[in-house]
Amino acid sequence: MAKRSTFREYLEALIIAGIFLGFTNTFVVKTFFIPSASMEDTLLVGDHLFVNRFIYGPAKSAAERGLLPLRTVNRGDVVIFRSPERPRVDMVKRCVGLPGDEIEVVDKDLYLNGKWVDDSAYTWHSDDRIFPDRPTVPEQARMRDNFGPYTVPEGHYFCFGDNRDQSYDSRFWGPVPAHFIKGRAFMIYWSFGGETSDGVWRGWAHKLQQLANTAVGFVRRSRWSRTFHLIR
Repeated sequence: MAKRSTFREYLEALIIAGIFLGFTNTFVVKTFFIPSASMEDTLLVGDHLFVNRFIYGPAKSAAERGLLPLRTVNRGDVVIFRSPERPRVDMVKRCVGLPGDEIEVVDKDLYLNGKWVDDSAYTWHSDDRIFPDRPTVPEQARMRDNFGPYTVPEGHYFCFGDNRDQSYDSRFWGPVPAHFIKGRAFMIYWSFGGETSDGVWRGWAHKLQQLANTAVGFVRRSRWSRTFHLIR
């Protein structure tokens, strides 16, 4: 039997590794980075996340549901999903309402099915002002602080940003279809306090400059205390 060349062995190994990583990134664990402040202080700009894409997978039988770590979206999950307005863009928010739930915001306070929700453990209000629900107040300001009541339709989820006053979320563009949800964010694997991409492509020159700045500031600007931090 002819002996395979070292080059061919390396090439086959790289192809297999590429297929495995592609499968894993598509179906099991995906990475995601935070480009905006809408989830502060839970998630900071520059946080890089692991996303569990497997957890919300369909279970066809009771046996599968018992053996595999599969479940539906829970209230409080930090989820990654396709934007209902721009489906090619991924977003991260916290699920606050399930199908059939009645959501209402009164003077910044969240009410779920008529009961006040103590969400102080993760919600942050960066603006002390409360805009009243009056026609003379701009609609965006009114909906930020006073919203609903609104019943979440079947097959959808209602999502808010933890930085409640600086988040563009379901209050403004509606609920998230279930099939838009990609997975649950569960861990920060790296956090960088320097310049972070906003996801807009500005050419190779800009990309290379960003990579160079990251390399130079990697040690000094990495938030090491957030490494492998579980997301609650």
